[in-house]
Amino acid sequence: MKNKGRLFVISGPSGVGKGTVCRMLLSRNDDLKLSVSATTRAPRSEDTEGVTYYFKSKPEFEKMIEESAFLEWAVYNNNYYGTPLSALEEKLNQGISVILEIEVQGALKVMQKRPDAVSIFIAPPDEQTLFKRLKGRGTEGDEEILRRVKAAGWELSQKEHYDYIVVNDDLDTAVCEIEKIMKDEKEKM
Repeated sequence: MKNKGRLFVISGPSGVGKGTVCRMLLSRNDDLKLSVSATTRAPRSEDTEGVTYYFKSKPEFEKMIEESAFLEWAVYNNNYYGTPLSALEEKLNQGISVILEIEVQGALKVMQKRPDAVSIFIAPPDEQTLFKRLKGRGTEGDEEILRRVKAAGWELSQKEHYDYIVVNDDLDTAVCEIEKIMKDEKEKM
């Protein structure tokens, strides 16, 4: 019988580099897959159904909530976001390890429901670096950046709840550290 895959929960504050770290992990590790979330937000030009998100209408999403079809779900910027349980379980049962890139509130919910998940918090070297990264993205205005930096204070206070904390000061170093964590955790199974 094939071993089950491991669930790796990766989170941290906005602007810390979660997406970049996860893309590098996925490109360098064929045995890893990304958990695809469902959302009610409108697709963007770069989105692909079933790859970036599963796009649902509000009634469809609410029906899935009623049916307990999500590992976790939340409302963010007036849209629903959630982790479909069936797709996640299917991959894990096939022996595929899965990365769940998620915000901190959702990660804490997942850790309660799935104590077998390996949680990794990606932290910035300092708050000033986080602010520079958010500003450098050019995707948010100053008001939104300040809101995200303020939210990061609470998010950073939650890092002690995670199994591992990785500081993303140097991208390659952070990715290598996470790869080592993943290798060690897979060997424990």
